[in-house]
Amino acid sequence: MRIATFNANSIRSRLDIILKWINLNNPDILAIQETKVQDSDFPLSAFSSSGYKIVFSGQKSYNGVAILSKIAPQDVVVKLEQDTSYQARFLKAKIGKIIVVNTYAPQGMDVNSDKFRYKLDWFNWLRLYFEKNHTPDQPIIWAGDLNVALQDIDVYDPKGLWGHVCYCETVQKALLEVMSWGFVDIFRLKHPEPGHYTFWDYRVLNAFKRNLGWRLDYIMTTSSLADKCTDCWIDTLPRGWEKSSDHTFLVADFDI
Repeated sequence: MRIATFNANSIRSRLDIILKWINLNNPDILAIQETKVQDSDFPLSAFSSSGYKIVFSGQKSYNGVAILSKIAPQDVVVKLEQDTSYQARFLKAKIGKIIVVNTYAPQGMDVNSDKFRYKLDWFNWLRLYFEKNHTPDQPIIWAGDLNVALQDIDVYDPKGLWGHVCYCETVQKALLEVMSWGFVDIFRLKHPEPGHYTFWDYRVLNAFKRNLGWRLDYIMTTSSLADKCTDCWIDTLPRGWEKSSDHTFLVADFDI
């Protein structure tokens, strides 16, 4: 089984890239974040011949999450109970025997802002959701743009970037608290070496060519699935395609 995650930074702007990539890589499941489209305008017709079944939760211009799957998703949940902001950041579905959770974590804006407080609260709500609704012995895949760089090797300039809303002790602890419920970061399980990133900021001159990146996108699994992961890898090629997102695809293969 192959699962991938991708922050599209507008699914309508990135349709050609997504369709090209799924045709080349044939994932069983693709989690997409930052679709930036309300549900009534989701481009379902563009995927009509792809064979994928699609569930999504969106809002106009911001956020938004979607799951494409070869097997029809069931038991879909579109929000965290405590999150009354109505931001489209959470999407869960049962796909076959596996539970897939697709999240787009808040960015946080500034460490002294209400938006950063919301980011920390959101991770806490996510931890509570897993505690209330699941157990770590279930086969769960948690994927998405988590807007956290966990280690020094997850950013191109650890000294210069330290204190950023996506790279500071407070937010790292918030993510680790969710992970401690029972998740394994399977990319780091397979690739502990530095120099691997999933995001290159448009605002940094030639960031992609110079590999000035961040690892902000993750595929986490419970231990039973981590044991069955044969590889997890970052496909950097689409970041160099015309009209690319600022993120690229993270992919995991499982022997199931």
